[in-house]
Formats: sequence, structure tokens, C-alpha cells
Amino acid sequence: MLTITSLWIPFTVIAALGQVARNAMQRSLTKPLGTWGATNIRFLFGFPFSLLFLAVVLVATGDHLDMPPTVFWPWLLLGALSQIVGTGLMLLAMNDRSFVVTTAYLKTEAIQTAIFGFVFLGDHLTWLKVLAIVVATVGVVITALRPGGEKSFAELKPTILGLVAAAAFALSAVGFRGAIITVPGVSFVTAASFTLVLGLLAQTAILTIYLLWRAPKVLQAILGLWKPSLFAGFMGAFSSQFWFLAFALTAAANVRTLALIEVLFAQAVAYYSFKQPIAPRELAGIALIIFGVAVLVGA
Repeated sequence: MLTITSLWIPFTVIAALGQVARNAMQRSLTKPLGTWGATNIRFLFGFPFSLLFLAVVLVATGDHLDMPPTVFWPWLLLGALSQIVGTGLMLLAMNDRSFVVTTAYLKTEAIQTAIFGFVFLGDHLTWLKVLAIVVATVGVVITALRPGGEKSFAELKPTILGLVAAAAFALSAVGFRGAIITVPGVSFVTAASFTLVLGLLAQTAILTIYLLWRAPKVLQAILGLWKPSLFAGFMGAFSSQFWFLAFALTAAANVRTLALIEVLFAQAVAYYSFKQPIAPRELAGIALIIFGVAVLVGA
């Protein structure tokens, strides 16, 4: 039976499912808007929905928000800026011939999140959970690799791109969790929702100013595609809401490790929708992911 402290498990699963849907919608908008235009949609069109979520939460809980403490803001900016940097490096990797290898390094995010969470927040993880994180991460790396891709592991560029991007995403998770747990005097739901609103506001402002400076026509194109963008923004805010709820309840490393089940969702879609066969290597990776996640949840 689920308790409050174990709600992070269904929250993370819902967030991972929502993220798969959001990524699919963003991908369809990349061609007309470019990578940064499509990225800004998750922030620009997600922000109004985050306000709506917060309003519903405040009515339901009766919580009253005050100005957050000074320590809240550095954590929030760390989360917001690191996520943008991680996204930029990931987009850069997509144009690199060693993308598959870079993606494999990207999957070290869970391990790096555990390290940063311990160093900066004092998040405690048992040795069993650390083992689960490592096993699940190895499983994802094996699943992400393609035949011949291991030859590029000796190259410096994919190594740097992947590890630094993973570090940025890890710092983002730790930063947002750090912000959430500093919001005083309210429920965890309100703290998570409030942090999401301010995080999306900061990210919207940063990317919109960037596009105004470098590509003003992209902003016009975004407004012209407001209908599909609105739904993509909703899915982005929806999945982020559940990520933040999970961060409010447990160490960011637990959340990011369980989130690796997104790989299983993608494999299932590829198999059932596109009839793509699953290679023995992928089956081995999936088995490791399932084992690691099972140990993490059961620990």
C-alpha cells in the first residue's frame, strides 16, 4: 500500500510517460521552429498551465505562500540554467556523428545526480540503492549503443559532450530539489508547484530574450503555431509537475534512476508500433534496467 513518502514512485512513472508524449510533440515542431524554438515551447506554453496547477493546489490545500527564503533563489537558478545548458549540449550532440555514443554517456545522469545530491544536499543513499543506480545505468547504456558505436568511445568529443550534458541535467535535478525543500510552511505539493512556476518563468524569460536577440522570426513562427504548441506546452508542464512532486519526496537520484524506465516505454513503442525487432543486446540491457529499478523501488 502506498504511503506519502512512496508516492514518488507513481509520480515518476507518470512524469516519464508525459515526457515521452511531450518529446514526440516537440519533435514534430522542430522542423518549422528550429531546435531552440521547439525547446522554448515547453517553457513558454507550459508556464500558463503551471500557474493553473498552482492555483488549483492552493485552493485544494488552503496553503498561503510567502516570499521564499534567500537560499531558494540560487537553487532555482541552478536548476533552470543547468537544464537549458544540458538541452543545448544535447542538441549539439544530435548534429555530431558520434551521437549514439554521446547519448550513452548522457545516461550517466542518474549516477552524477547521486553524487551531486550527496555533496550539495546530503541526500543519503544506501549501498543497495547505489548498486541499483549503477546497474540500471549500465542497462540503459547497453540498450542505447548500436553495433559499431563502441569504436567511438575512445574519441574525446562525444565523451565531453555526453558527460557534461549529463552533469548539467544532474545539477538541474539537484537544483530544483534544493529549491523545493527550502519552501517553508506549506505542503510538499504546494512547494513543488510554486517552484515549477518560478522555474518555468525564469526559463521562458531567458530563452525568449535569446530568441528576440538572435532569431525574432522564430518567435513569430511560434505564435503562428500556437495550437500544436499549446498542447505540447501542456504536456511539458504536466510532466514537470510530477517530476517536481517526486523531487519533493525523495532524493533526486532515486527519481532520475526510476525515470530510466522511459527507455522501456520507447522500446515498447518501437516494437509494437513500428514492428522493430529487439536485439539480444537490447534485451540484456532491458533486463538490467528492470533489475536495477526493482532493487531501487524495493530497497
